[in-house]
Amino acid sequence: MAMYALAFIAFALDLAKRSAEVSAVGNEAASADAASVSATATSGGGIATLARADIDAPQVEPKRSAVLRVAVALTVLGFLLQLTATVTRGVAAERVPWANMYEFAMTGTLLIIAVYLAVLVRVDLRFLGTFITGLVLVLLGIAAVNFYVEVVPLPPALQSAWLIIHVFVASLATAFFALGFALSVLQLVQHRRQLIGMDLQRLKLKFLATLPSAERLENLAYRTNIVAFILWTFTLIAGAIWAERAWGRYWGWDTKEVWTFIIWVIYAGYIHARATRGWRGSRSAWLSIIGFTAVMFNFSVVNLFFKGLHAYSGL
Repeated sequence: MAMYALAFIAFALDLAKRSAEVSAVGNEAASADAASVSATATSGGGIATLARADIDAPQVEPKRSAVLRVAVALTVLGFLLQLTATVTRGVAAERVPWANMYEFAMTGTLLIIAVYLAVLVRVDLRFLGTFITGLVLVLLGIAAVNFYVEVVPLPPALQSAWLIIHVFVASLATAFFALGFALSVLQLVQHRRQLIGMDLQRLKLKFLATLPSAERLENLAYRTNIVAFILWTFTLIAGAIWAERAWGRYWGWDTKEVWTFIIWVIYAGYIHARATRGWRGSRSAWLSIIGFTAVMFNFSVVNLFFKGLHAYSGL
């Protein structure tokens, strides 16, 4: 958590640096515009120049930042430390380390960072670093304070190979959902900026001018959520098979089963609506955000406050 906190600060410093660069570019642009207005006004063409409307959201190419490289390095170091902690937890328990909420939080946040770092190899999403490390810090902090338990033997229902398959795939799906959620939140903010079309000087969150367009962010979120949806579909199927082996039925309307299906329906609706009904822009982003909210509700509220056959997940 200390390494992630330092990485969070470094990513935040990078965003501040981006804002400073945007301010400098905005000042230069304003000076150039003022000079142009003065020159054209002198020649009689001032009205046409003054009629220019700032309807296009300007973009600024960010410069290479040393602090950003430090932030990524700290994130990698934090990941390696967390990987060590997760593996040693499994060694101490003599089983896979995801049999209760504390262990699921450890493994789930580890996979969020792993997916983020893996995607960085293909797509430059370093601008998401503050959001991702901040989310992981919050989840790890809650798990350490509220969910920590000593190593305990597995309940009979969990003594199955399906524990390895079902829960790991669910954790991996959650990691991709988290990345899609982060992209969708930024998409909403960027979409609003592009609608307003403000110039660089009047832009409040100036670093937004250095980020990809809302359309680009939406496409990235959509592709990420499709991967997560496939994994979640397998989670749902594997859970039904495991339920038949453990309890003699594939489906029993247990609270956890119901919410797993609700999450599947939300993301199925998101993919279908965007692909066939033309739900683009803010509507698709809100569906993605609602879906991840349901994932977090399923992990926290359902585990803690609803009784059912999955009550062991709150141990």
